Amino acid sequence: MNQDIYVVIEHLRGQVAEISYVMLAGARELVKSLGGSVVAVLLGNKAQGLAGNLAADKVLYLEHPALAEFTSDAYQKALTDLIGKDQPRAVLFGSTSIGTDLASTLSIKLGLPMVSSCRSFSSDGKFTSQICGGKIMAEGDLPSPTALVTIVPGGYKAEQGQSAQSPAITQVQISALESLRVTLANYIEPESGDLDIAKEPVLISVGRGIQNQDNIVLAEDLARALGGAVSGSRPVIDQGWLTTSRLVGKSGKSVKPKVYLALGISGAPEHVEGITNSDTIIAINTDPAAPIFGVAKYGSEIDLFDVIEILTEKVKQSKGG
Repeated sequence: MNQDIYVVIEHLRGQVAEISYVMLAGARELVKSLGGSVVAVLLGNKAQGLAGNLAADKVLYLEHPALAEFTSDAYQKALTDLIGKDQPRAVLFGSTSIGTDLASTLSIKLGLPMVSSCRSFSSDGKFTSQICGGKIMAEGDLPSPTALVTIVPGGYKAEQGQSAQSPAITQVQISALESLRVTLANYIEPESGDLDIAKEPVLISVGRGIQNQDNIVLAEDLARALGGAVSGSRPVIDQGWLTTSRLVGKSGKSVKPKVYLALGISGAPEHVEGITNSDTIIAINTDPAAPIFGVAKYGSEIDLFDVIEILTEKVKQSKGG
């Protein structure tokens, strides 16, 4: 076993996922107390270029045609050999469909302990994980010998995991990936929406607290006054009150507005994953324990219906309209 922290880089169709940079930022914090190096683990085929801005001390590159796109079968086999041989102190995965799939299966295959939904690391090497939708934070020491850790967004900024200097790349020989049970046939692109919320400078985002579809118009009025657009969390989209193109979160869009106003949104990890790069997050929720307050710069426990029309009118007045 060594003290290196391995970070399994997620990428899709030639783009590194933001959660990968968040993990690298967390790894850099962790090595301050544990020692060792930050090692990015990149699996792919002709994908060395994706390592260019990773804030890692070095990159282990595993190349094979079967690793060009993620399939659980191929990635598991490649990582089983690597982790079993190198025995790093910890291996970080995204708390995503890809990362959770890999970490949980590798934990069983290798007999290694797993820490899920980790948000951050302390200066003495302890982890903080969020449970019950982020309403409870659990703290502990990383288990030995090698801890497999899934990382949720919110603890670190993606920019902290990026570097202007390219890390050194070492290509790792892997065993032949044969008898794979699952292969990728093709991608099915989602239908384009009415607008791209990822490009909007201001987002008024509504959650379960908006209560019914008729109240969406209140958010739309405020969005027009602010020169922004309306988006929503999963419960609103599932009800059909907004189109899927307006969904913010892990299964929707990651957004980077100057202002993200969350109205009646509790702040589940799946939603927070999509908003961590917002310049300013403002939360309005009557539940003082709502996890959205953990990522918001400003927040109020007032009922959104007590403030939204007043806020809209004040904005219009400030603009002379």
